[in-house]
This record gives sequence, structure tokens and C-alpha cells, in this order.
Amino acid sequence: MARILIVEDNPDNMFLTVMLLQSAGYTVLSATDAEAGLILARAELPDLILMDIQLPVIDGYEATRRIRAKALTMPIIGLSAHAMSGDAERALSAGCTDYLTKPLNDALLFEKLDQYLNT
Repeated sequence: MARILIVEDNPDNMFLTVMLLQSAGYTVLSATDAEAGLILARAELPDLILMDIQLPVIDGYEATRRIRAKALTMPIIGLSAHAMSGDAERALSAGCTDYLTKPLNDALLFEKLDQYLNT
């Protein structure tokens, strides 16, 4: 099964997303800030990254740019609880493959995972 890296600073969102993905059989790696996420992305080369956009210190846009600067091509889905006009376009411009708003719709999330992981 695919390995998914979740970069999420909210403990409740992290817990729920990890439980959801693990219950579907995915191997989950997790980071609570962008710096740890960057280290895991480079070291573990996950099959897909779920990247929170509103992270402290280094936001998800910059973290995505840094991942892409290392020539890492895995799909990155940007996630935001505070969706504002233009956020999706900004996420895509930073290098995200796709963008979803929180709270996550389970069916839509699995649809996207199937789309990008070809499972």
C-alpha cells in the first residue's frame, strides 16, 4: 500500500487523518511542522504528501516550493481550513498537485488518493 506523508500542525486534524488513512491500509508518516515534513519528504520519498497550508514558521506554500526545488515529484495535495479566494491557485502555483479544504470530505479525499496513486 502507498505511503502518505501528512504535514499538519493541528493535533486533532492529524489524529483524524492518520486514523482514516491507516484504516484504509495506507502507511502514514507524519510531521507537525514544515521543517520536519521537508526532512521526511527527502529521506522517505513518500508516494504522496498531504500538506497543510497554514503552518507556523514555514507555511505549506514555501514547504511545497522547497520540496519541488529538490526535484521531488510526488503528488502534493494542499489542505486549508481557512480557504480564501485565490488559495487554490496559490497552492497550485507553489507546486501543489491539487488542493482540498478542511474539514476533509472522506469520499473526496479517497477519490483524490485513487487518482494520484493509481490504486
